[in-house]
Amino acid sequence: MTSTNQKTFPRFVPKEKSIFFPTLQKRVNQYFKDNNISKNANSTMVIKTIVLLAAFIVPVLMVNLMFLNTWLVVVLYSIMGFALAGIGMSIMHDSNHGAYSKNQYVNNWLGYSLNLIGGMVFNWKLQHNVLHHTYPNIHNLDDDIADKLVLRFSPHSTAKKFHRFQFIYVFFFYSILTLYWALAKDFIQYFKYIKEGTNRFTKSENIKYFISMVFLKLLFFTYMIILPIVFQGYSVGLIISGFLIMQAIGGLVLGLVFQLAHSVEEAEFPLPNDLNIIENDWAVHQMRTTVNFARNNKLLSWYVGGLNFQVEHHLFPNICHVHYPQISKIVEETANEFNVPYLCAPTIKQAFASHLGMLKKLGFSFNLDLAKM
Repeated sequence: MTSTNQKTFPRFVPKEKSIFFPTLQKRVNQYFKDNNISKNANSTMVIKTIVLLAAFIVPVLMVNLMFLNTWLVVVLYSIMGFALAGIGMSIMHDSNHGAYSKNQYVNNWLGYSLNLIGGMVFNWKLQHNVLHHTYPNIHNLDDDIADKLVLRFSPHSTAKKFHRFQFIYVFFFYSILTLYWALAKDFIQYFKYIKEGTNRFTKSENIKYFISMVFLKLLFFTYMIILPIVFQGYSVGLIISGFLIMQAIGGLVLGLVFQLAHSVEEAEFPLPNDLNIIENDWAVHQMRTTVNFARNNKLLSWYVGGLNFQVEHHLFPNICHVHYPQISKIVEETANEFNVPYLCAPTIKQAFASHLGMLKKLGFSFNLDLAKM
């Protein structure tokens, strides 16, 4: 299917050829060879998978199969909220990058955990694997920094008067992130990606995909809301409230974690030149637009699926995140050797402050200094 609205994607053409990434790849590969370990999931990752899936599925079953007191229902939906975010950041994320297992069958099935929590795998792969990972922080290509209703994440979009308050109201919109995803985002992306040419399915394939999307969305809302009310007699208000609490927790966690890696003051926001060329090496572009945070916080690293090692993830998305703390030392040393920036906020507090600072700056109409062209 073709369209006059299809996007043209820029090429990465560095002004000077660099052997930074080939050298880094060789060193990282040597690390796994020397230590005789797989790049995929290990026992730690398997245990995490069981814990996070159980933290979501067990509360769902309890609410569907048992009549519980009000406060316990609220607690269970709250647990589901943290588990929902954890599944998204760890299990489905690694699986849909093909990093969880050498067996693609395993990756596919664990990747469908996104459908379990209300999303759609195919749309996510287009948004994340294709657009975000190839073109991070590039205006009109990276959906993660696209303007969202009253939020501005790119210095190359137009600042409105209300944007100056976005550092305050942004948290409300983060809290409805997964709710919007479950209700509308996948449908909006479905039509958008077909129109732009990002979705390369045939017409018949897209019809089948749309039907499956409607079915899976209805299934999600059935076991999250309808069945507890119909079969266990819970009040509509209680279940809806619990569901919204779950979505608010999951949305806040996911919104903050993903934005702390790119929508911060340290990151660059380059644009293609008049020939639609990014005048940089692809790997160096990743280093300039991506920021790590709180690398020494082991509990945080466990929960957010290594997304605080976003630099390593962007360079090596096919490596399971449990290995990122080890290879980050190799990445940093190699970056320093080749005079390539290695951006990192030492603590989550500093990363959060940088994100708020970025939102404040984007609330006004400044552009060129931040873009660092």
